[in-house]
Amino acid sequence: MKLFDNTTLECSKLITKRYSTSFTLGIKTLHPRFHDPIYAIYGFVRLADEIVDTFHMHNKAVLLERFKTETAQALEEKISLNPVLHAFQMVVHQYNIDQEFIDAFLHSMEMDLEDHAYDCSLYQEYIYGSAEVVGLMCLRVFCEGDHALFDRLKAPARSLGAAFQKVNFLRDIKSDFHDRGRVYFPEIDFLTFCNQDKHDIEANIQQDFDHAYQGILGLPRDTRLGVYLAYIYYLKLFKKIKQVPAAHILAERVRVPDKTKLTLLVSSYIRYQLNTI
Repeated sequence: MKLFDNTTLECSKLITKRYSTSFTLGIKTLHPRFHDPIYAIYGFVRLADEIVDTFHMHNKAVLLERFKTETAQALEEKISLNPVLHAFQMVVHQYNIDQEFIDAFLHSMEMDLEDHAYDCSLYQEYIYGSAEVVGLMCLRVFCEGDHALFDRLKAPARSLGAAFQKVNFLRDIKSDFHDRGRVYFPEIDFLTFCNQDKHDIEANIQQDFDHAYQGILGLPRDTRLGVYLAYIYYLKLFKKIKQVPAAHILAERVRVPDKTKLTLLVSSYIRYQLNTI
């Protein structure tokens, strides 16, 4: 059984490495005991996200419903022949990850199956389930059973997840609209999207980043560098987006080059060693 367990964790690690170089980089800076659990969480959310965003030639609703059923079975039976779900259920049980977080995440994935005109309520609901609860799952791992610490860091962890998701929305507004028929920001019309719209969204994202940073400072030291690196990478992406007009992001996806990511890693490590984060 140990061989099967380890193999399924390796599968989630491979998925993470193939889909996200930046997330993989962040995980590597965590203490090694956190690597497998965070890979397992990423593998789970990546698989669900791929169903709703990528598998256009298949019945995505059927695939997602099957995924939900298999997730429930894996959690109940504590085993799955799907390696990603087996790895995930191990982490859920080991770290007592809340069922409510899993349900909220899968609900947001269901929301992506339909073309929504997002009002403020739906927007908050979607961000909570698609991003904030993922941060809360990771926080459960980082706190290692310290419930008081989790409660203290819960709000800034949600803000960090929200900031990441909103930056993604802003970066991908063109592809979300053209490829998926989505504009997540409430009361925003892609066809009339202007600099003032962009500025208003950025002001809200900045508030999330500011709140999230205070939580990062309160994380256990073994986890702080990895989370800070993810924070600083997204902050760099956010700053690049802020520097360009609305017309630019409607035409071209803003990116952070891999060379810049490595520079951010080095500078973050130096700050970590100097105990300034």
